[in-house]
Amino acid sequence: MKLQKSDPPEGIKSELDLYILLGQSNMAGRGEPDSLSKTYHSKDVFVLTKLGVWEIAQHPLHFDKPIAAVGPGLMFGSELAKLTTHKIGLVPCAVGGSSISVWKPDAYDEATKTHPYDDAISRIKLAMKAGTVKGIIWHQGESDRLTYTYEMYLKELTELIDRLREVVGNPDLPFIAGELGYFVKDTESFNKNLHQLPTMIKNTAVVSAEGLTHKGDELHFNSRSAELLGKRYAAAMIAIQSH
Repeated sequence: MKLQKSDPPEGIKSELDLYILLGQSNMAGRGEPDSLSKTYHSKDVFVLTKLGVWEIAQHPLHFDKPIAAVGPGLMFGSELAKLTTHKIGLVPCAVGGSSISVWKPDAYDEATKTHPYDDAISRIKLAMKAGTVKGIIWHQGESDRLTYTYEMYLKELTELIDRLREVVGNPDLPFIAGELGYFVKDTESFNKNLHQLPTMIKNTAVVSAEGLTHKGDELHFNSRSAELLGKRYAAAMIAIQSH
């Protein structure tokens, strides 16, 4: 993915606080848009579009697949804008169906014909021209919960975090992972083991998916649940940044 240099949002003189949205479909968002979800936008929350320009953020943030819709990112950004009073820049990079195995340099995702990690790095570097990366949120694992041992998964995840922190030049960059929906088959072990992450690498946290519901497919969060998950990500991010 080759993106041209993008200017900061028109009329915004201060730097943006940048947040990277990574993972697969539940980060990209598959909740059905409705009249309520369409009201969630703020003059203080911007999104780096597919074309590499900044716009007022609204659903869908992502563009990985035509079905991208309501995910946690917009509510996450809106909550951060309220809690910090800063201008927020969201950098959507999630790819539906992607395994953690393609979130590494030069890895190719056959289903989407993309290089998820490399494309994300290109977008992150472009976004950094308009501000400073303040954190990353991650929701992924539905593709890997039955094929990876927890040791393998956490090893790859910690390596990913280290690579991303090196790219942005911040070894302490906050990284928040999200539990899989409890409605997804065979997730108990995955979610339990994911909570080892904060004991393995500093400035990380895991947010709960407890009480969240699916859109009818037993796989993807519905709109209200995706938005609630976004609030949980924001609270966890603020907690880490306050240390």
